[in-house]
Amino acid sequence: MIARLLYRNKVQGVLKYVLGKPESTILGFHNTYSDTDTNLKVFEQVLVFLGFRHASEKRYVHVTLNLPRGEHLDDTKFLALSKAYMEYMGYGEQPYMVVRHHDTEHEHVHIVSSTIRENCTQINLSFDYRRSMAAQKYLEKEFGLSRSPNKRTVRELPKQQTPQLNPQDGNGVRFYMQDILNNTLQKHKVRSFEQLAKLLEKYHIQLKVVERSGRVGVTYGIATKEGYRSRFIGGYTVHPQFSGPKLQQLFERNKESALLPMVKKRLEKQVRTTYKLFRTLRPEHLPDILGAHQNLDCRLSYNDQGQVEDFTIHDKSGYVLRSEEIASDLGIHENPELFQTEHTQMYMDSRQLALEFQRCLREAFQKTYRELRYKPLFSEHILKTPLDVLVREMMKSERFLFLKKYLHTDNQNLWKVIASHYYPFSEKLYTSAINKEKQELQKKADLIQRARNQLFTYTLDQREVLGALVQSLGVRYNEGTLTYANSKLHQVPVDLGGELLQTSANPYSLPGFADENEKLLEGLLHGKSAKEIKPGPTALFLPMVFPKLYNAMAPTFRERFDTLALQAYHCYAERMQAPFEKSPKDYIAFFNARGFYFEQQGGKLWVGSLYSKHSVAIALSTKMQDYLQSSPELSSAMATQSIILNNIIAKGQDNLKSLWMGHLMERGLYKQAAYSYVLEGVLPNLPPELVEHHMANGFKEALVAVTTERDRRAQARMLQTGYNALETLMGPTTSQEEEAYNGFKDELTDYSKYKGNWLGM
Repeated sequence: MIARLLYRNKVQGVLKYVLGKPESTILGFHNTYSDTDTNLKVFEQVLVFLGFRHASEKRYVHVTLNLPRGEHLDDTKFLALSKAYMEYMGYGEQPYMVVRHHDTEHEHVHIVSSTIRENCTQINLSFDYRRSMAAQKYLEKEFGLSRSPNKRTVRELPKQQTPQLNPQDGNGVRFYMQDILNNTLQKHKVRSFEQLAKLLEKYHIQLKVVERSGRVGVTYGIATKEGYRSRFIGGYTVHPQFSGPKLQQLFERNKESALLPMVKKRLEKQVRTTYKLFRTLRPEHLPDILGAHQNLDCRLSYNDQGQVEDFTIHDKSGYVLRSEEIASDLGIHENPELFQTEHTQMYMDSRQLALEFQRCLREAFQKTYRELRYKPLFSEHILKTPLDVLVREMMKSERFLFLKKYLHTDNQNLWKVIASHYYPFSEKLYTSAINKEKQELQKKADLIQRARNQLFTYTLDQREVLGALVQSLGVRYNEGTLTYANSKLHQVPVDLGGELLQTSANPYSLPGFADENEKLLEGLLHGKSAKEIKPGPTALFLPMVFPKLYNAMAPTFRERFDTLALQAYHCYAERMQAPFEKSPKDYIAFFNARGFYFEQQGGKLWVGSLYSKHSVAIALSTKMQDYLQSSPELSSAMATQSIILNNIIAKGQDNLKSLWMGHLMERGLYKQAAYSYVLEGVLPNLPPELVEHHMANGFKEALVAVTTERDRRAQARMLQTGYNALETLMGPTTSQEEEAYNGFKDELTDYSKYKGNWLGM
C-alpha cells in the first residue's frame, strides 16, 4: 500500500475532483451526523466552516490510499483500512469522507478532511511522512497486503516496444501514458518540452505543445502495434500534474536548482579523467568505458549516415545532459585526435594510468588489511604483504579488470607494469603510514598526560585508573615508554610513574571503541561542543567497555560526557525507530522500552535515561516538542512510563549490556546478538515491534544457528569427559595422539576465541 498526503488551503476544488469522477463510490463518512447518508453539501459546509477558523495554508488534507496492482479489498475492508489510517494520523476526531475511484488499474480511495479542530487549533502535521510510513507497515500486516518499499523507488518502465493498445479504449491509452509520464518525470529532472518529447519517443508517445494567449498547453498521442495512432489527449485529461502549466513549473524548478552546476562540474571531471587514460578511443566504445570506469550512463546519438555524432549522459541525479551542456570542448567532434580512429587503446605510460594502478594497489592493501583477524599496524601489513597476494586481490576488482581489458597486453607484461608501480608506491604508502602512526601515538601520549591531571578524581588506585586510561586508547605503557597495544614498532617516552595496573584486553575493546573514546576524551578536555566532537551512538556504551575509567572521571566531566552520549544516542534511536512510530504515544513508549524516560520541566519535554551515572536530561527539538505536546494522548503516555521502566528494572535489564544487545540487532549484527542471547541470556532493550521486525529479518535464523552450535559444543564436552575417563583406564597416550586431541578441544569446546568477536561497531 502507498499513502499520499496533499494539503490545500481550499477544499472546494478537491471535493469537485474526488466526487466528479463518473466511476466513483462513496464508502462512508466519519464524525458526521450519518456514516452513510451525510448530505454532500452539508459536509462541504462543515469543512469550510472549520477551515475559516484558522489562517494556515494547510487547512485541508487530501489523502489517497493506493493498493498494488492485482491486490483487492472489498468496500467494507477498504473503509476499515481508511478509518484505521486516519486514526493513526491523528484525524480520529475529525469529519472526513472516503471515496473509492475505479479509473485506474490499481484500487485506491480518496479521503478528504480538515486539519483544523473545532477548538480552532490545527492538528500537528510534523513528521507526517514518517508516521504515514509506519501506519502503512502496520496496516499492511493487519489487512494482508504486500509490503511497501522502505524508501521512495522508481518502478521500471515498460519494455521499449510498441504497445498493444486498442485505440478505442480511452482509459487503456490514458493509463499507459500516466505510467510512462509519471515514472519518466520521477527518474529524470526534465528541463524542457523538447527534452521530455525525446525521452518519450522510445515509448511511442508523441507530445505536441500549443501556445494560446500566453498559456502553454500540451497534448499526448500514442502509436500502437497495429499501426494505428490514438487521438491526442490533453495533458490535464491524462492527469492534472501533466498539464502544460504544471510541467512548465517543474521545468523551471529543475533549471534553477542549485544542484545542476555541481552535477555539470562533477561530470566534466569524470569525463576528462577517462579521456586522459586513452591514446585513441573508438566512439562506439565510449558508453561501455564511461560505464565501467565512472559508472556513468552514456547514450550515443547518430547522424543520418549512422555515424556517432555526440553523446548524452543520463546522470544518477536525474539530469540528462549533452556533452556541450557539460563543457563546450568535451564533444566527439571537438576531440578529433582522440575519437577519429577504429581502435581503442590506453596510454601505457600516462600519468592517469599510473594513478589508476596506485588506486588499485591502495584498495588491495586496505581490503587485505580489513580481512585480518589479528591486525598489526597498517605499516607492518604493507611490509609483510607480497605482490602476488595483492594481485590476487586486485583481480577481484572491477577497476583493475577494466584496465586489463583496454591495455591489450599479455599477463607477463601486465605483471611487469604492476611491479613497476608497486615498489615505489608501496614505499610511499609505507612512509605515509609510518608518519601517521607516529603522530597518532604522540597525540595519545599528550592526551594521557593532560587527562591524568584534569579528568579524574583518583578515588581508586591511581595506577589502576592510569592503566585503564592507557588501555582505553589502544596503547600500552612499560618502563616510561608508550607503544601501540598490537605493536612495539613505535615508541614515545612518557613519564607515568611506576608500573601501571593494566588488565588483559577487554572483550568489548575493539578499535572502534578506542577511537570513539579518544574523540570524547579530547573533546571533554578542550570543552568542545557536541557539534565539534560529533559523538556517535556507541559513545553511550563506553562506560560498559571501560568501567574503571569512567567511574573515576571527575563529576563535572562525567556529567558532561553523559549529556553528550545521551544526545548522540537519542538522535540515533529517533532515526532507527521512526519507520515504526504511528503516533506521539508510540514515540514515548518506544523510548521507554529502550530504558529512556520523558519529563516536563519549564513547559518543555526532556529525555533522560536509566544508564547515566548522573541525572542528566536533554531538551527535545522544538518541532518534536510541538508534535508531542499536540497529542491528546500525551498525559496517558507519560503516566504509563513508570510501568514500562519498572518492568525493565525488575527483569534486571537496566544495564548497558541489554541496550547494547538491541543496538547489535539494529545494526544487523544478528550473529553477535544471538551469541549474547544464547550463551549469556542477555535480553534486548527494544520495543516489541522492533524485536518482531528483526526476528522476521534474520535474527530468528541466527538464534537457531547459535543454539545448534551450542548444542554441538555441549556434545563435544561430553565426548571429552568420556575420553578422559577412558584415557585414565588405558594409560597415557602418545604425544601425537595428545596433540590431535588438543586440536579437537580447541575447535569444539573453547568459547574464548569467540568472545573477542561477538561485539562489533
